[in-house]
Amino acid sequence: MKPQLEETEFSVGTFHGSHDGLPAKVTATRDDTRPEPYAWTCACGASHSFPTEHGLFDTAWRHTHPTRFDRLRSWARRSRTAR
Repeated sequence: MKPQLEETEFSVGTFHGSHDGLPAKVTATRDDTRPEPYAWTCACGASHSFPTEHGLFDTAWRHTHPTRFDRLRSWARRSRTAR
């Protein structure tokens, strides 16, 4: 399913990967009508916005390709909330 972009938004990149054992797709967009025009949104519901392009692609990539430390931190968070 392709996400629908607003009229003022345009796509600047798409990242495919996984996190928490599930496939993930992140779409990076730019919208000059927002205070922070650069943003990415994941199919899992996570999103992040930036005032400049700096950091946009790095964080989107890391969200879909988490490091071992990121996976360990996610596992610890899930095990704490399960208690």
